[in-house]
Amino acid sequence: MKLRAIAHSRTGDKGNISNISVIAYDAKDYPVLREQVTAARVKAHFAGVVRGEVVRYELPSLHALNFVMDQALGGGVTRSLALDAHGKSLSSALLDLDISPPPGDKE
Repeated sequence: MKLRAIAHSRTGDKGNISNISVIAYDAKDYPVLREQVTAARVKAHFAGVVRGEVVRYELPSLHALNFVMDQALGGGVTRSLALDAHGKSLSSALLDLDISPPPGDKE
């Protein structure tokens, strides 16, 4: 199943750093996010786009994860000629990540 089935996402940026939050629709699905949406998987998912480190922060009280991705915006918002300079489409791309369904889910 796709990550978008159990979570939504928001992005932010500062210079050449993008951050993406992934928030579970339902608190019961947060453990699935914690287990399957790792910094390594996010970095692999964005291979060729994110050239720096990916750090994951857990926000259990919000049932969310926040990923800070260095060297992710083609040099930075004010220095890049990329169409999506702020990286807003990265959240949609991350929600396309394949995950295993939560236990008991029939997908």
